[in-house]
Amino acid sequence: MVKHVPAEAQGDERGALLAFIEEQRGGIRRALLGLTEEQARSRPSASELSLGGLLKHVAEVEQSWIARAKQEPPAVRRDESNWHETFQLVGEETVASQLAYWEQVAAETDKFVRSAPSLDDTFPLPPDPWFPPEGRVSLRWLCLHLIRETARHAGHADIIRESLDGSTAFELVAREQGTSWG
Repeated sequence: MVKHVPAEAQGDERGALLAFIEEQRGGIRRALLGLTEEQARSRPSASELSLGGLLKHVAEVEQSWIARAKQEPPAVRRDESNWHETFQLVGEETVASQLAYWEQVAAETDKFVRSAPSLDDTFPLPPDPWFPPEGRVSLRWLCLHLIRETARHAGHADIIRESLDGSTAFELVAREQGTSWG
C-alpha cells in the first residue's frame, strides 16, 4: 500500500512476487493496529465488511489457493451454506488467532513458491462455474492473483479503518514505524 517494496535481486522473480504479496498483507495488518476486538468486528458502513472479517477472508483465500496448487483440499471448504462466514469472525475466532493463522499461511506460501521447480508449472482450476472447464493456471498467475486479491481487500481495510477512527494508511505506517506523519 504505502510502503516501498525494494527491487528484487537480479533475476529473482519469485522474490519480487512474494515481496509484493507481503507488502499487501502489511496493509491489512496495519489497518488493525490498536483496535479492540469489538472495533475489528464492527461494520461502520452499509457493507457487511469488517476488518476482522477481511483478515479472516484473505488468510483463508491464500491458504485455499496454495492448497489447490498442491492439489490438496483447502483447510476450510466453503459453499453457499457457509460462504458468509469467510468474512466474519465466528465463535472463538479473534484477530490475534487469525493473524497467527495468516502468519503460518504466509510462511507456507513462501516455502511453496520458493521450492517449486518453475513459476511456469501449472495446476488445475476447481470445477466452479466461474472458471473455464478444465482450466489451468501457472504458479506465476497464482502469485499475481494473491497480490490482486490481497491488495483489493487492503483497500477495503483502509476505508473501514478510516471510517472507524479517522486513521489513514499513512498515519498507520508512521505509527508502525514509530514516527509521525505530517
